Amino acid sequence: MPPADHAATRPASHDADHRADRPGDHLVDGSAGRPARRRLAVAGVLALTLVGGALLVPDPGDAGGSAPGTGFRARMAAETGAAPAGSAPSAPVDAPDGHGHDHTDPTTKNAISRAGRAAGSADPTTADEARASVEYVARSRRTADPELTTVPPRTPRHRTPRTRYAVAGGCYTLEGDPVRFRATDLGIHLLYDTARRFLTARPDGTVTWAAEPSPDAEWTTRRRDGRFTFRLPDGRALTRTADGLGTGGEPSRFALRRTRGCPAYPEPRVGVTGDPHAGVTPFQEVRGYVDAHTHGMAYEFLGGEVHCGKPWDKYGVAHALVDCEDHTLTDGKGAVLESALSGEPSHDPAGWPTLVDWPAPNSLTHEGTYHSWLERAWRGGQRVFVNLLVENGQLCTVYPLKRNSCDEMTSVRLQARRMRELERYVDAQYGGPGRGWYRIVTTPWEARRVINEGKLAVIMGIETSVPFGCSVKRVVGGDRAECDEASVNRQIDEMWRLGVRQMELVNKFDNALSGVAGDAGETGVAVNSANFLETLSFWDMRHCEPADGESADRTQLAAPDISAGQQDALFGAVAELGGLLNAPAVPAYPTPAHCNARGLTGLGEHVVDRLADRRMLIDPDHMSVKARNSLLDLLEARDYPGVLSSHSWATPDAYPRIYALGGFVAPYAGDSEGFVAKWRRHLGWADERYYFGFGFGADINGLGAQGDPRGADVANPVRYPFTGLNGVRVDRQRSGERVYDLNVDGVSHYGLYPDWIEDLRQVGGPEDGEAIVEDMSRGAEAYLQTWERGFGIAADSCRNPELRRRVSTVRDLVRPGMTPVAVMRAVGQPYTRLGDTYGLCARSRSSARVPMEMLFGAEGRVREVRRG
Repeated sequence: MPPADHAATRPASHDADHRADRPGDHLVDGSAGRPARRRLAVAGVLALTLVGGALLVPDPGDAGGSAPGTGFRARMAAETGAAPAGSAPSAPVDAPDGHGHDHTDPTTKNAISRAGRAAGSADPTTADEARASVEYVARSRRTADPELTTVPPRTPRHRTPRTRYAVAGGCYTLEGDPVRFRATDLGIHLLYDTARRFLTARPDGTVTWAAEPSPDAEWTTRRRDGRFTFRLPDGRALTRTADGLGTGGEPSRFALRRTRGCPAYPEPRVGVTGDPHAGVTPFQEVRGYVDAHTHGMAYEFLGGEVHCGKPWDKYGVAHALVDCEDHTLTDGKGAVLESALSGEPSHDPAGWPTLVDWPAPNSLTHEGTYHSWLERAWRGGQRVFVNLLVENGQLCTVYPLKRNSCDEMTSVRLQARRMRELERYVDAQYGGPGRGWYRIVTTPWEARRVINEGKLAVIMGIETSVPFGCSVKRVVGGDRAECDEASVNRQIDEMWRLGVRQMELVNKFDNALSGVAGDAGETGVAVNSANFLETLSFWDMRHCEPADGESADRTQLAAPDISAGQQDALFGAVAELGGLLNAPAVPAYPTPAHCNARGLTGLGEHVVDRLADRRMLIDPDHMSVKARNSLLDLLEARDYPGVLSSHSWATPDAYPRIYALGGFVAPYAGDSEGFVAKWRRHLGWADERYYFGFGFGADINGLGAQGDPRGADVANPVRYPFTGLNGVRVDRQRSGERVYDLNVDGVSHYGLYPDWIEDLRQVGGPEDGEAIVEDMSRGAEAYLQTWERGFGIAADSCRNPELRRRVSTVRDLVRPGMTPVAVMRAVGQPYTRLGDTYGLCARSRSSARVPMEMLFGAEGRVREVRRG
């Protein structure tokens, strides 16, 4: 085991920038192609470790009751019909061992539901309804597209920098020599010469050109009267001396002029040419891809030592893409967790610039969202990025290496702070405050403006196992919740102020709010053991028989069937006894399918209501079927549309209900072929009352495997360079000595998602290729419209005739001078948002549908209301 203090083996900048308390994320979703016996052995060892640690669990704290949720309220009668043409199979087939998972796809990353197969509920969609939905989406693709323009990715450079921030990334003469200015923070720069060295101050008042950056090379830049000064944090200033340059108390002023001859600072290449697309107005319909589920700050979770590498470092990629100490010290042969997740016994720990074995689709402990890779995704057309703050306190506690707190909410706060730091860092590279492409947003209208400026709208969310400290201890005599309504209310308000706008109630463990779907197979053994540490109980999974054969929780390893029905009777009796005594459930499970008996608690119902009051987007992924049905009951009762499923951890009975509420669905990305199959099935669930667009949930950095390559020898590979959204040219991505090709490397890192979307086009073929890419390009708009409805904006009146007002009423409600948001609050969402014009439908005595238009002036306020 490596020594407890790992600072000596990290780059110097790591601890200076990222030392703080913080916690971790969810457990493994698995990855393809690993030997099952090795995975089971590792899971068993971890399970023994976790159960042994139960002896150290302190006495339960404050008591708190829980109550079951209400039953299923479907919007239409449940009627099982054939799946839409071209859809994925509706239900997985049990493996020969009866464990209910397909051994050719152990991660279920291409399944319609990663949450398992559910009981007691069924997909209510009939074959006729599915066909009508597919036809509705096809008609939608033929509607007018918004006009797009392009914007330069950064402010054009002038011969002489106009501000102290504008020097970032530029090549300028300093005392006659070419120098590259590399920002470490806003207005602070490394000075990098033609020999790839850094201007560095010495203690004796002289300066030198050093091979590595350091705090003595970070110069705070100031501009005065067209000239520039440079000073270190300790007050020493760059001065002219008889011998050239040195340091002193009073800074000299230097003229900077653009020049050539500076070497590029080491960074991955973007590999996308063409300016980013933007809207012609700030309030029009947007175009762009949406990832509703990624963990960009997961390098801080699980104590900060499980995840190797980080999304940025002030000194650049060579200091960010560095392997973990335990990997490096053992030459990649002692990386137990990485080996368990990837199925590889060892890996090359060398990071930048060789990147021999990582990042890779199945290398789940290594950084996948380095900021240059995220920039490539943005340049390739992505416009919404949901970053989920993630932690798992029990797994953090058990893992022997850590430098951060394992408290889940402490970790959430730390990761939120890191997001703000990354936003600031990107601003520093792009010329000053607010000029970067990474923009954290807190309202749908702010997101719309940012996207129409050609930038990436970043939404902050939470996915933890014990949100708000709401653990539960399941003991004889009753559940003991470790939170109450008052503490939850305070923390929800705090998270809102922090910027959180998307929320899951559970992740890997049962908690005081809800039961969990659980994990399947060998992974479930380890996670269930950790659930015991957290709750003093294993998952209470019971045999169930879903009406549609697929809407259940995750299948657990079960004892072999004794004989016709005897096993179910035996385990049923054990479960009844446990229920009567409220004693901890034991991990002795009947034959599949399995359903968690724990649903949405009374405290969970309170949290759902509070989140809806706060207009947060609620994600029921990872909840047990019983709990998720109760949550959807609540949202339907209060007609709250701010709901989404972000990465396929719901079940097919839930997806039609989410769409019917006006919500949004983004399935787990996985392999391109599997995703196309999921898209085809989701078309049959689309609700014609709402705008349709499609997204994906990458779940990268969340211990979820990424898409595998289809191979360079397939008949329809991605052909480089290809044309991306709005005409950008996308070539193979180069990172140091590696050149990534999706056909052979799969989604090795986040920058390959534009390539993955092009692969969707190829997999879809002549019939569906253009259609799926079109639906993906409408994903950002669909997400924003769900978010608007969550903020209380009514759906549009063209798709919803019952919402149409008389022409005279619309004229009364929409007055000159109103903003687009004010218009929506008055008359609901527009049916069209094309340039400076919003369109909706009204009614008159002679017509049930009267098109109307609202024209906005250059200042973005209504100047005219007229019939369309």
